[in-house]
Amino acid sequence: MSTVRTTTHRAVWDELVAGLPVGLLLQDVTGAVLAGNRLAASLMGVPSSALPGFQQPQARDTSGAPLPSCAELVSQVLRTGAPQTVPMVLPHARVWAEYHPLELRGQVLVVLRPVQDDVPHSARLLDGLTGLPARELLLDRLDQALTRARTHGTLASLVLADVHRLAAVNREHGFRRGDELLTVIAGRLREGLRADYTVARYGGDEFAVVAEHPNGSGEAVAARVRELAGRAVRIAGVRVRPGVRVCWVTSDGNAPVHSVLAHVEERLRH
Repeated sequence: MSTVRTTTHRAVWDELVAGLPVGLLLQDVTGAVLAGNRLAASLMGVPSSALPGFQQPQARDTSGAPLPSCAELVSQVLRTGAPQTVPMVLPHARVWAEYHPLELRGQVLVVLRPVQDDVPHSARLLDGLTGLPARELLLDRLDQALTRARTHGTLASLVLADVHRLAAVNREHGFRRGDELLTVIAGRLREGLRADYTVARYGGDEFAVVAEHPNGSGEAVAARVRELAGRAVRIAGVRVRPGVRVCWVTSDGNAPVHSVLAHVEERLRH
């Protein structure tokens, strides 16, 4: 009798989940899909039967820049234990992906909301680990800065800082120590730069700063970012120098956001 009741409850639950107006995915630490509903499959562009084991393809943010891999996003959410909302462009849809950690299971529940839906004002635009603006809020601030530069005849600079020793810290001391390193650097940038600058977490090991100024270039801002982020940090009783690479680009506002990002990312890579 209990078996019949359990089977009935499971069927009712499956029917309710299947009919929800949002996509639901259950993913493991590798980013592989364990289960999902019909809308999630549709947003992913695959049949529902293909969801188990499905690996989400490379997604991009609304500027066209590639996002961290699904496995990296899942890993970050599980490490911090905090939900995170990421706007992303999939091959078949534009969505808000809300990652919710299921720490005891080592899994993440992902809620996918098509962008044409009303997004609650409470959507998380802050990075769960550092408390800094996340990528989407950074892009909005950069777009506003470029608009003001174009309108008022001023300049806007974007600085990217890559903490390229983060992988070594994670490997030698564990991910929690790596998160501690990022948190310390975030605090130094927030406190050491002007209050009217936007300091954001751009990616897993990258920070970004948007600065507006009447003339000159972003060189002085970049030098300050390099000095602040490059200071030694004591991790697990050991002094570690993060080894920060910094690049910048300055615009009069006539270049679109995507071009500014692409230019500074290219400089950072080379």
